[in-house]
Amino acid sequence: MDRTWDPDAPGVLELPSGRLVRGRALSRPLPGGPVPEFAVYLLGKPPPEVAWEARWLRWPDFWVPADRAAARAVLREAWERARDERVELACAGGHGRTGTALACLAVLDGVPADRAVAFVREHFDPRAVETPWQRRYVRGFPGGPAEGPGDGPAGGVP
Repeated sequence: MDRTWDPDAPGVLELPSGRLVRGRALSRPLPGGPVPEFAVYLLGKPPPEVAWEARWLRWPDFWVPADRAAARAVLREAWERARDERVELACAGGHGRTGTALACLAVLDGVPADRAVAFVREHFDPRAVETPWQRRYVRGFPGGPAEGPGDGPAGGVP
């Protein structure tokens, strides 16, 4: 994992598997140090161009992703790539959408869905995941490292 983030750097969340993912606010300057190798931008409109590989998830402020299937695929890709790449998740403010996406990565990493928001609030930002529908989205997020893209536990929300 020598190509991933410094675990003590601002905004870096360590998942139970040891994967490191950085969450940040696009409204603030890019932090010093290494840049992401892969990023997921959670915005209502297309993000600005960046010099690294990035995906855009259309995700209106204070809401959930507009396309849940696309969100599952992109967040799973981010989780998989975080094993040995610098992965960043970001929205405008760095709390609601970013926290929700980080909680979904925690679910993929094996954190029970009903504990993922608390995990992210404890280890990333106490203000992460801002709305009741974002919390509900995380609780229904299909996850688990052994499952394929788009698959979820029995009874999971598609």
